[in-house]
Amino acid sequence: MNITLTVNGDDYPLDVEPRRVLADALREDCGLTGTHLGCEHGVCGACTVLVDGEAVRACLMLAVQCDGAAVRTVEGLAGPDGEPHPLQRAFSAEHALQCGFCTPGFLMIAAGALESIGDDPELVDRLVESNICRCTGYEPIRRAIMRAATDCPPASDRSPTSEGS
Repeated sequence: MNITLTVNGDDYPLDVEPRRVLADALREDCGLTGTHLGCEHGVCGACTVLVDGEAVRACLMLAVQCDGAAVRTVEGLAGPDGEPHPLQRAFSAEHALQCGFCTPGFLMIAAGALESIGDDPELVDRLVESNICRCTGYEPIRRAIMRAATDCPPASDRSPTSEGS
């Protein structure tokens, strides 16, 4: 099927099989390897991306479902000038990454929820529990998301370019 994926504001015209998952299309067809594949069953969260602003498991979503949608990957988090997103700064400051394999998934699920979670520790805990990390433990990740929630401006203060869409 001929589709166009709009990823981080760039269009990628693709010819994909109907059964091709979004994660494979992003990695192999678009060359965006920041989206990691872990379990390939939607459990670990390493493949989390935003589709029209909602966090989805890219290993479970078909690429054809994203034709015409705005997809945002970890490569699209930084601002146009390369300035790290508040989440990226917070993950670094809080030592919330070790091997880095799960980090893109945590960054993207948090990016999709920053405004709705605010600084509510219960909501942040539920968010963190939805992805798997095998290295750092979850406390530094939780602290990083809490820090970013206070540092990140509301969506109305952000330009579409800085959001990568």
